Amino acid sequence: MKIKIAILGAMLIATARPVVAHHSFAAEFDGSKPVRLVGKITRVEWTNPHSYFYLDVVDDKGNVTNWACEGASPLALTRRGWKKGDLKLGDTIVVDGYRARDGSHYINARRVTFPDGRSLDGGAPPQPAPAGSSAQTSAGSPAPK
Repeated sequence: MKIKIAILGAMLIATARPVVAHHSFAAEFDGSKPVRLVGKITRVEWTNPHSYFYLDVVDDKGNVTNWACEGASPLALTRRGWKKGDLKLGDTIVVDGYRARDGSHYINARRVTFPDGRSLDGGAPPQPAPAGSSAQTSAGSPAPK
């Protein structure tokens, strides 16, 4: 009996973490705050349940900020045409997405444009910005609508 309880407890612990780690778009990101980032890739995490990559973005004053960009799972990205080697350290890319609700340097990456001009979907289809939105990028130019 103790063995069954121990196995059940282990199974609950093993399955609880992924459930806690996964979240909805609306829980973490603000669909009314589109942003476009242009930066150099500094790190890539091709992991489940979401992939992550990080960009060094230089603002108008020359300050460098490292942004975290969340994408879909590796399987979902592969189905959208991604290859694991598409994100290369040091490459400059353009990322369109939505800012985190907490205002941190964290976005949900919806579209990524690579140095060769190819563009791929990084998550669910982009949500349109609200009418009259004046969201700005980190560099100060208007974000795509």
